Amino acid sequence: MAIDPRVDIGHVHLKVADLDRAIRFYRDVLGLEEMQRLGDAAAFLSAGGYHHHIGLNTWESQGGSPPPPGTTGLYHVAIRYPDRRTLAHAVRRVVEAGVPLQGASDHGVSEAIYLSDPDGNGIELYRDRPRDEWPREPGGDGVAMMTIPLDLQALLAEAD
Repeated sequence: MAIDPRVDIGHVHLKVADLDRAIRFYRDVLGLEEMQRLGDAAAFLSAGGYHHHIGLNTWESQGGSPPPPGTTGLYHVAIRYPDRRTLAHAVRRVVEAGVPLQGASDHGVSEAIYLSDPDGNGIELYRDRPRDEWPREPGGDGVAMMTIPLDLQALLAEAD
């Protein structure tokens, strides 16, 4: 039995070592709004006034270090932008803040930029192409996703 197609992913909680540092990244670099803070233990941030899209907490991680390579855990959290220009503005803010980019890919269905937050949590900033532009498998069923280099300079030019 398939899940109801109206279901979506509502929010993610990330373990962080330093709450203030994490808030500065998500609020000041990515532009999310701080909705609530619980002392030095947790903060809840959102886009557009939602109660929270990202929860940050130090409940089990205050002063901790990122998990080493070769361990399981969150690969990345994806933040979807409504269009290419809005994505370009977000990427420009990241670059101007001196946050290193780890990749830029065109997946056919989407364009994605990869980076990490100060705690090593993977972040994908992306935008979906309109569904009628998605590459399709032979016969028209499903999608034919790919990973090819994204022209980052062309994307950033959209922010001008």
